[in-house]
Amino acid sequence: MKLENDDYQRQKLQEVLRRFRKKNGVRQVELAEKLNVPQSFISKYEIGERRLDILELRRVCLALNISLKEFIQELEESLNEAK
Repeated sequence: MKLENDDYQRQKLQEVLRRFRKKNGVRQVELAEKLNVPQSFISKYEIGERRLDILELRRVCLALNISLKEFIQELEESLNEAK
């Protein structure tokens, strides 16, 4: 199995994060308020200037009313599309 480039994987993670946020009708500022962080954190997550660790990702998922499992499944599907 060939591993994808890290930059490619990060880009896909950012796309999935943005997709779920928009799908749930949540603006960056609203998500930031739910997480008690500045709006710039959300923006930086989505453009790749700030990395999410697994616990931060779980908090984001909970704030978007999705499970971490659902997010990971969507990410895996997105990563597999290009193969």
